[in-house]
Amino acid sequence: MCLRIRLVKREHKQPAQTVLRESVEPVSELTTNRLSVYLRCLNVLDAAGVRTVSSQAMAEQFHLNAAQIRKDLAYFGEFGVRGVGYYVKELRRHLRQILGIDRGVCVAIMGAGNLGLALADYPGFRDEGFEIVAMFDQSRDKIGHRSRAGVPIYDIRDLRKIVRRERIQIGVIAVPAAAAQGVVDTVAAAGIKAVLNFSPGALRVPDGIKLKSMDLTVSLESLSFFLAQTEDKT
Repeated sequence: MCLRIRLVKREHKQPAQTVLRESVEPVSELTTNRLSVYLRCLNVLDAAGVRTVSSQAMAEQFHLNAAQIRKDLAYFGEFGVRGVGYYVKELRRHLRQILGIDRGVCVAIMGAGNLGLALADYPGFRDEGFEIVAMFDQSRDKIGHRSRAGVPIYDIRDLRKIVRRERIQIGVIAVPAAAAQGVVDTVAAAGIKAVLNFSPGALRVPDGIKLKSMDLTVSLESLSFFLAQTEDKT
């Protein structure tokens, strides 16, 4: 994954003022994953009324690595103030900007089954800047209805039209494995460039489309392996 922005600090008093500057250096997905973790930590601190925090204090409270925090944040700018640390609200705002969620991201879910409906009705997505604006299915019994939270369910054949109208940027795949590749192909043809897949198995996407898969079965098998190893030692 590559991000093309870099935040650079201007001379400041408090808190730090930043400007956007392009960077040709790639940012690894591991780094962006850590930025998301830092953002969650800052959300907790902000909710608790904490105004400033040092990298060491944040690392100790949330079981992170202080040096890694400083290194990751330094890539995008010098946010800390000597003797003070990071201003929680400002750093939180900058991380939301870096991750692109400050402007809100429209999401559509493919599949109005139990998993799709559960994802559509999860309130935490909206809190983090992700708006579930549509669901799609091929079942006549579901098309035209809404989820409990009010997300409309459309015919998958209307995907391209709805994507343009609602400015959908991310597609979530929540269909059975046998149908997943065909749905991903439809999503790609509709112009969606980012896909989150909950269906098991490997999917293929065209160049220029980012696919991230969340295989719950693999995670459960990993946990099962841990339990099996623990039992063998007892």
